[in-house]
Amino acid sequence: QVQLVESGGGLVQAGDSLRLSCAASGRTFSNYAMGWFRQAPGKEREFVAAISWSGGSVDYADSVKGRFTISRDNAKNTVSLQMNSLKPEDSAVYYCAATPSGGTPSRPYSYGVWGQGTQVTVSS
Repeated sequence: QVQLVESGGGLVQAGDSLRLSCAASGRTFSNYAMGWFRQAPGKEREFVAAISWSGGSVDYADSVKGRFTISRDNAKNTVSLQMNSLKPEDSAVYYCAATPSGGTPSRPYSYGVWGQGTQVTVSS
Protein backbone atom coordinates (compact mmCIF):
# COMPACT_ATOMS: atom_id res chain seq x y z
CA GLN A 1 0.00 0.00 0.00
CA VAL A 2 1.21 3.49 -0.82
CA GLN A 3 0.42 6.80 0.79
CA LEU A 4 0.20 9.94 -1.29
CA VAL A 5 0.92 13.61 -0.56
CA GLU A 6 0.25 16.32 -3.12
CA SER A 7 1.98 19.69 -3.34
CA GLY A 8 2.36 22.61 -5.71
CA GLY A 9 -1.09 24.14 -5.73
CA GLY A 10 -1.68 27.86 -5.46
CA LEU A 11 -3.29 30.99 -6.81
CA VAL A 12 -2.32 31.99 -10.35
CA GLN A 13 -3.69 34.11 -13.16
CA ALA A 14 -5.24 32.81 -16.35
CA GLY A 15 -2.53 31.79 -18.80
CA ASP A 16 -0.01 30.95 -16.09
CA SER A 17 1.51 27.56 -15.35
CA LEU A 18 1.70 25.36 -12.26
CA ARG A 19 3.37 22.07 -11.56
CA LEU A 20 1.72 19.69 -9.12
CA SER A 21 3.68 16.92 -7.50
CA CYS A 22 2.59 13.80 -5.69
CA ALA A 23 5.03 12.00 -3.43
CA ALA A 24 4.35 8.37 -2.66
CA SER A 25 5.63 6.38 0.26
CA GLY A 26 6.19 2.67 0.03
CA ARG A 27 8.46 0.47 -2.03
CA THR A 28 5.80 -0.69 -4.50
CA PHE A 29 5.11 2.65 -6.20
CA SER A 30 6.18 1.28 -9.57
CA ASN A 31 3.41 -1.33 -9.35
CA TYR A 32 0.70 1.33 -9.45
CA ALA A 33 -0.91 3.29 -12.22
CA MET A 34 -1.35 6.89 -11.12
CA GLY A 35 -4.05 9.40 -11.80
CA TRP A 36 -4.88 13.03 -11.22
CA PHE A 37 -8.46 14.07 -10.55
CA ARG A 38 -10.02 17.37 -9.60
CA GLN A 39 -13.13 18.52 -7.83
CA ALA A 40 -14.64 21.98 -7.92
CA PRO A 41 -17.22 23.13 -5.35
CA GLY A 42 -20.62 21.61 -6.04
CA LYS A 43 -19.28 19.34 -8.77
CA GLU A 44 -18.35 15.69 -8.98
CA ARG A 45 -14.75 14.58 -8.93
CA GLU A 46 -13.53 14.41 -12.51
CA PHE A 47 -10.68 12.71 -14.29
CA VAL A 48 -7.75 14.87 -15.40
CA ALA A 49 -4.92 12.54 -16.40
CA ALA A 50 -3.46 9.10 -15.78
CA ILE A 51 -0.18 7.31 -16.38
CA SER A 52 0.55 3.60 -16.43
CA TRP A 53 2.93 1.96 -13.99
CA SER A 54 5.78 2.09 -16.50
CA GLY A 55 4.99 5.56 -17.77
CA GLY A 56 4.55 4.14 -21.24
CA SER A 57 0.85 5.00 -21.51
CA VAL A 58 -0.87 8.24 -20.63
CA ASP A 59 -4.41 9.51 -20.95
CA TYR A 60 -5.98 12.93 -20.58
CA ALA A 61 -9.40 14.45 -20.25
CA ASP A 62 -10.38 16.31 -23.39
CA SER A 63 -10.56 19.55 -21.42
CA VAL A 64 -6.83 19.47 -20.60
CA LYS A 65 -5.31 17.83 -23.67
CA GLY A 66 -2.51 19.91 -25.10
CA ARG A 67 -2.20 21.96 -21.90
CA PHE A 68 -1.44 19.43 -19.15
CA THR A 69 1.30 16.81 -19.04
CA ILE A 70 1.50 13.92 -16.59
CA SER A 71 4.81 12.23 -15.83
CA ARG A 72 6.32 9.93 -13.23
CA ASP A 73 9.70 9.10 -11.79
CA ASN A 74 9.65 5.62 -10.29
CA ALA A 75 13.13 6.05 -8.85
CA LYS A 76 11.89 9.03 -6.81
CA ASN A 77 8.37 7.72 -6.15
CA THR A 78 6.79 10.83 -7.63
CA VAL A 79 4.18 11.69 -10.20
CA SER A 80 3.77 15.20 -11.56
CA LEU A 81 1.20 17.22 -13.44
CA GLN A 82 2.52 20.13 -15.46
CA MET A 83 -0.34 22.53 -16.12
CA ASN A 84 0.11 25.23 -18.74
CA SER A 85 -2.24 27.87 -20.13
CA LEU A 86 -4.42 27.62 -17.05
CA LYS A 87 -8.02 28.78 -17.24
CA PRO A 88 -10.42 29.85 -14.48
CA GLU A 89 -12.40 26.65 -15.09
CA ASP A 90 -9.33 24.66 -14.05
CA SER A 91 -9.83 25.91 -10.49
CA ALA A 92 -10.43 22.96 -8.17
CA VAL A 93 -8.90 20.76 -5.54
CA TYR A 94 -6.55 18.39 -7.33
CA TYR A 95 -6.10 14.85 -6.06
CA CYS A 96 -3.45 12.28 -6.78
CA ALA A 97 -4.59 8.66 -6.79
CA ALA A 98 -3.05 5.21 -7.17
CA THR A 99 -4.38 1.89 -8.45
CA PRO A 100 -2.78 -1.51 -8.98
CA SER A 101 -4.84 -1.82 -12.17
CA GLY A 102 -3.10 -1.93 -15.50
CA GLY A 103 -3.43 0.77 -18.09
CA THR A 104 -4.65 4.27 -17.36
CA PRO A 105 -8.03 4.10 -15.62
CA SER A 106 -10.16 7.21 -15.78
CA ARG A 107 -12.91 6.31 -13.30
CA PRO A 108 -12.49 7.43 -9.69
CA TYR A 109 -13.80 4.08 -8.42
CA SER A 110 -10.82 2.34 -10.07
CA TYR A 111 -8.50 4.00 -7.58
CA GLY A 112 -8.17 2.81 -4.00
CA VAL A 113 -5.55 5.19 -2.64
CA TRP A 114 -5.99 8.96 -2.58
CA GLY A 115 -4.03 11.94 -1.40
CA GLN A 116 -5.47 14.81 0.61
CA GLY A 117 -5.62 17.18 -2.34
CA THR A 118 -4.08 20.53 -3.21
CA GLN A 119 -6.02 23.66 -4.12
CA VAL A 120 -5.53 25.30 -7.50
CA THR A 121 -7.19 28.65 -8.09
CA VAL A 122 -6.98 30.44 -11.43
CA SER A 123 -8.11 34.04 -11.52
CA SER A 124 -9.36 35.70 -14.69
